[in-house]
Amino acid sequence: MSLPPSPSPSDASGAASQSASHSNDAQRDCDAHDADENVRLGDSTLAVHAGESRQKPGDSITDPIFCASTFTFPDSQSVIDYIQQQLPREEYGRYGNPGERVVERKLASLEGGEEAVLYSSGMAAIVGLLMAKLNAGDEVIFFNECYHRSREFCSKHLSRFGVVTHQVEACNYDAMEAAINSRTKLLVSESPTNPHLSCIDLERFGELGRRRGVDTLIDATLATPYNVRPLEYGVDYVLHSATKYLGGHNDLLAGVIVGSREKMEAIRKLRGIMGGINSPHNIYLLERGLKTFGLRMQRHNENGQAVAEFLEAHPRVERVLYPGLPSHPYHDVARRTMRGFGGLITFMVKDADWRQTANIVDATLIPRIAPSLGGVESLIEQPLIMSYFEAKPEDRAAWRIYDNMIRLACGIENSEDLIADLDQALSH
Repeated sequence: MSLPPSPSPSDASGAASQSASHSNDAQRDCDAHDADENVRLGDSTLAVHAGESRQKPGDSITDPIFCASTFTFPDSQSVIDYIQQQLPREEYGRYGNPGERVVERKLASLEGGEEAVLYSSGMAAIVGLLMAKLNAGDEVIFFNECYHRSREFCSKHLSRFGVVTHQVEACNYDAMEAAINSRTKLLVSESPTNPHLSCIDLERFGELGRRRGVDTLIDATLATPYNVRPLEYGVDYVLHSATKYLGGHNDLLAGVIVGSREKMEAIRKLRGIMGGINSPHNIYLLERGLKTFGLRMQRHNENGQAVAEFLEAHPRVERVLYPGLPSHPYHDVARRTMRGFGGLITFMVKDADWRQTANIVDATLIPRIAPSLGGVESLIEQPLIMSYFEAKPEDRAAWRIYDNMIRLACGIENSEDLIADLDQALSH
């Protein structure tokens, strides 16, 4: 399938009509990518071209950075036309930005969704969705393996608004269904989960929500649309911390939610009220990072698999959690639903206490000690120290956060260098 032809130049005059022309051209280009239902362009092609106009301001090949807090109208009638949704354009920076619209269309295309809403961070995205979706008296059910800040928001803050949160064992679909009642409005999971990398049976998860009339959300940050597209399995919303693999360079914060146009309408409106918008410069960095998304994910997948296999064979390693290994409890689910398994690996050091484990982390030379993942640089951390140092021992035990646990986020360095570095660190 060839890329769509360049649209004809618009003969519209005036600032508002020119803005509308560029917006319409970009939307036509985005729609053209999906015009042939039998042929889906590849992820790298979509990451480079989807959502963009072939005729950009100044004939630039890249989209400009729109550093504008507000957008002017040529006359009062154009304001009326805009309010009546007859003139697609921008109004105020908190409601949207032309550069942001490009990235949103690109991300929606990658996920196979109708609409994407971009946020200033992954946490802003999940908070925005929960606040848009839930009212006092509603209930939400989480699988208990999840990002600890998401858990904290639900357990400590949603309750202040009269929303009840239930947590059930990860991948226990019977327990999740048993917790559903007439007040349940949302089922939430990560896939793979953090840090245990459990993989959700997305078809079963989506079917459960549809059968019980409850919307479903998958945080697919660790997978990315390169490896899995949850919407194809009937999931209602997919969420990403775009800070991670989508941006890919550890130089921005962003989050995104993708879903149907109907379901995303309330989420977009609330974002305009709450103000979780991203900055024009970050939007530019995210679009630029997405251009190499396919290349980076291929290397992340390759490095993750190679390093995981090395660690599993190492005598000082007790256990490795990586979906690409046959030893992983959800390997079969991962093989069935995922194209690749990402760059994140969790492993336990044999017969090591927390200080001995910390010494191994400190002995690595290539990975940097830091939270986060998905960037070109490898990052390493000890979850006990980095994320759960102040947690109660009984809570850490319930969440299976062990003293000898290490989380390694493989970057795009040469895998043989990462392996050699880990080998020398494990000798300490």
